[in-house]
Amino acid sequence: MLLHPTYFPNIAHFKAMISSENLIFEVCDNYQKQTYRNRAEIYAANGKLALSVPVSYTQKHRQQTKDVLISGTEQWQAQHLKSLDSAYRMSPFYEFYRDDLRPIFNTKFKYLLDVTLMSFELLCECLELNIDYKLSDEYAPHDNEPNDYRYLVNAKVKDESQFLKYTQVFTQKHGYLPNLSILDLLFNEGPNTINHLNNLDLNN
Repeated sequence: MLLHPTYFPNIAHFKAMISSENLIFEVCDNYQKQTYRNRAEIYAANGKLALSVPVSYTQKHRQQTKDVLISGTEQWQAQHLKSLDSAYRMSPFYEFYRDDLRPIFNTKFKYLLDVTLMSFELLCECLELNIDYKLSDEYAPHDNEPNDYRYLVNAKVKDESQFLKYTQVFTQKHGYLPNLSILDLLFNEGPNTINHLNNLDLNN
């Protein structure tokens, strides 16, 4: 299965990742802005909140995903951890997983790819999943292959009908928000996250 690595993947993306018998991350594509490559969406007190990793990138100078540098001008890690603390401190499992995820907020990164790969690996550790993956060594054109799930990185793809509901911290304030970062499901459902994902059918 071919997918893009993303920052704390959304639920659909993570479901596809853990369902793959042969997981390959596309890293040789031309990086595109306004996608989930560098962004995770969480449920904050005021509704949906995007946590974005700042990158040094311009459309004029195209770069492959594996070469995109993180901008050193913002304290994004401290900001993201503060946002997660604020959003999920009242959730059932936030304190249980918080320290397991801390390395991503304490490590000094140069490349976005390193952030996205670590976020996936930390999530797998939290959920006790042993998933091997490979990185692409050349760009594969889109040819409607059934195992090509790269479209999931596009933030504009919206199909909310297929997502199963679970209890979220601020549901009474803003209603149910589907397909947030897998972190939202993890902090609210804990070990039941895998059962939830197993019952999710992306092909509906």
